[in-house]
Amino acid sequence: MSGLGSAPELPGWRHVYSGKVRDLYVPIGEAEETGDGRVLVVASDRISAYDHVLSSIIPDKGRILTQLSLWWFEQLAEVPNHVLSADEGIPEAVAGRAMICRKLDMYPVECIARGYLTGSGLAEYRASQTVCGLPLPGGLVDGSRIAPAVFTPSAKAEQGEHDENITYEAVVDTVGAGTAEQLRSLTLDIYTRAEAIARERGIILADTKVEFGLDPATGTVTLGDEVLTPDSSRFWDAALYAPGQAQPSFDKQYVRDWLTSPASGWDKASDTPPPALPDDVVERTRARYVEAYERLTGKAFV
Repeated sequence: MSGLGSAPELPGWRHVYSGKVRDLYVPIGEAEETGDGRVLVVASDRISAYDHVLSSIIPDKGRILTQLSLWWFEQLAEVPNHVLSADEGIPEAVAGRAMICRKLDMYPVECIARGYLTGSGLAEYRASQTVCGLPLPGGLVDGSRIAPAVFTPSAKAEQGEHDENITYEAVVDTVGAGTAEQLRSLTLDIYTRAEAIARERGIILADTKVEFGLDPATGTVTLGDEVLTPDSSRFWDAALYAPGQAQPSFDKQYVRDWLTSPASGWDKASDTPPPALPDDVVERTRARYVEAYERLTGKAFV
């Protein structure tokens, strides 16, 4: 196994930004705002939970996220995406976990499609029988299927803050009616296509978050960031699916469960950062990411 926590120095590239998981670089000698339209996106092995970036890493997580995103981009070839290269021009130190992408003018909207009721959507439903203002039928429980899937956007928050669920009307106010309809249509199309692919492999795609930007060179709404990974989606094992309870998922469930258990000694409501993860939690979390990759793609993760 290998791991990457902090942003490394890379020949020919200048580090300009670090998010919770990804580090961004532009070609050396070019201003971030006026470069040649390329950006190097490197997926680290950092992991976040409850709006904290943990001190522990999950070895190979960034490789899995990148390789799974690339696989999904191939399955969704009809949707324009930002990838220019995943091999040529990639520095050796980040091979397998990096992509050279075209810069996009990103829309300030998290585009979320939900085909099942859970998470923040379930909390809103229990209070008002709506999700992002959309009325849903009565009698739904944790894990109930929503058919057809619904578009439930959120506003992007600063790092360390919660994204806020918003209505479709708020998206229209932010990006305009025409673009809002494109974002909704593309998001639901991606979900519908991916849900069918995952179901063929015994996995339920409960919901997913995608991000779009405008390609300034073509004026095209373009899929960016990662797509359909365990970090951006809820994947459930179809064989274990049982509505009315929380479903086992292919993501950082082990991390969340340990952090909120007495064993961690951490108070989620406090301002103190979470403690380091035990080795067994790291191993089990990595195993879930690997399993998601292998079951979806049909390939062994090397």
